Amino acid sequence: MADTKTSRPARRLSKDDVLSGALVLLDDIGIDALTTRRLAEYLGVRSPSLYWHFPSKEALLEAMAERIGREHHDSPPPTSGTDWRTWFLANALSFRRSLLAYRDGARLHAGTRPRPGDFSGIEAKMVFLRAAGFEAEEAVRLMMATGRFVVGWVLEEQAEPTRVVSADMPDATNHPLLSAGWVSVSEADPEEAFTSAVTLLVDGAEAAMRRRQEKA
Repeated sequence: MADTKTSRPARRLSKDDVLSGALVLLDDIGIDALTTRRLAEYLGVRSPSLYWHFPSKEALLEAMAERIGREHHDSPPPTSGTDWRTWFLANALSFRRSLLAYRDGARLHAGTRPRPGDFSGIEAKMVFLRAAGFEAEEAVRLMMATGRFVVGWVLEEQAEPTRVVSADMPDATNHPLLSAGWVSVSEADPEEAFTSAVTLLVDGAEAAMRRRQEKA
């Protein structure tokens, strides 16, 4: 007679158990090698048991991205009287750090969209930016552009280590301006370089807002 217990997981796992294991495995093997089968083996269960918590790998990856954001994107919400530029830069820095918290963090986050549970927090940011002078459309575009910029920036950061070779550097004799700029950027502290880049977005957004106000 067959043992009916063979189809059951070796131990009962909570949703948080699965997410914690998935994030450890992500750091260890990367997103390309992360499969439900590998995760089940790591957790000591059978693959079907994971589907009690996550109906698909896509649902698991989205939940992983949400948890990383919840635990590592720790920028406080904006408050009245706070300089919008200071808050905006701090928020972008916090987002970058959260993506860097895990291997392939940017790839994991890419393609995700805000969920209904996120809307109240986003609305509070909209109210704050509206008080700073931005129209609703401008605020959404600024937040969306910056969010996508941060993901793209971290994608490059997390892909860099294996591909940079000195032979690819521009020659100072033939390309003096490019060479000077390249050296300056490449030798900068990564967080300082990121802050400078986001500041360009902030400066541009503020300039566009001022032009609109002057025309009104």
